[in-house]
Amino acid sequence: MEKLNYFKSAYVEIGNFILNALNVIDVNDIELFIDSLINVYKSERKVLVVGAGRSGLVGRAFAMRLMHLGFRSYVLGETITPSVGAGDLVVAISGSGTTTMVVAAAEAAKKMKAMVVAITSYKDSPLASYADLIVQVPGRTKVAKMDDYFARQILGLHEPLAPLGTLFEDTAMVLLDAVIAELMHRLNKTEDEIKTRHANIEVP
Repeated sequence: MEKLNYFKSAYVEIGNFILNALNVIDVNDIELFIDSLINVYKSERKVLVVGAGRSGLVGRAFAMRLMHLGFRSYVLGETITPSVGAGDLVVAISGSGTTTMVVAAAEAAKKMKAMVVAITSYKDSPLASYADLIVQVPGRTKVAKMDDYFARQILGLHEPLAPLGTLFEDTAMVLLDAVIAELMHRLNKTEDEIKTRHANIEVP
């Protein structure tokens, strides 16, 4: 019996899922998302990233990279997070689009006249209803069943090698990292410049 059979199968299926997702992600929405980020950067407004659980970890990674690019980026829940208002951008991440904290944050952001970008698998979700822009990221979320069309027909996934929300979270992570790469190009940022903003005080 081949060693690490499940590991290798999961690795391949997750990788293929992310690659196949690019065929269904709306690049026009990605373009609008990137334009919105550039507008916030040039106007020196703020980006607030919102997410819970593993989606929250994806959001933190995105906020950190934005900071490295020179954005005024923050994560909801941190003690140093400032208020948001008109001209600011809120990036709300939830695969199901029903995560209570994320939906409530998006609703509050709309009341403060901030622009809300929802990164979710469901365009008809409560989160999407508060969004100015929806970036639909396919994935088998934690609330989806295995008869999810994308998982079955496009990837051919028939068993939970990627449990709960793994496919959404991994796909969202790669999508947002690719957005960072595009921002680096459009804003003429170099890796050397990014390094100057990287943490230089490490905890032993």
